[in-house]
Amino acid sequence: MATKGKAAKSSSGAAMSKYDVEVESRLQALEAQAHPVPTGATAAAVDAKIDALEAAVKELQAQAAGNAGGVATNSNDTTADHEKLLQVEAALNKVRGVIGV
Repeated sequence: MATKGKAAKSSSGAAMSKYDVEVESRLQALEAQAHPVPTGATAAAVDAKIDALEAAVKELQAQAAGNAGGVATNSNDTTADHEKLLQVEAALNKVRGVIGV
């Protein structure tokens, strides 16, 4: 008399053999080691980098807008444009320093 077993199911709903279940559990363990979730000091360092990047982006956006209203203006003054480019370059260098590039 044959009895119906309860096979494990994959994420797609397909039945999995015992071998498949074992391979899947080993794969998940390897992936957990390869891609750990940052915790403690590592998470704090990542959060600090993200905060610094967000601040740099806001600074770049403000510099690109050229005024407090957030609307870019056109100018034929090449000296002013050059100064803005130097400021943007300095801000980008800060970003590179934060992300280690």
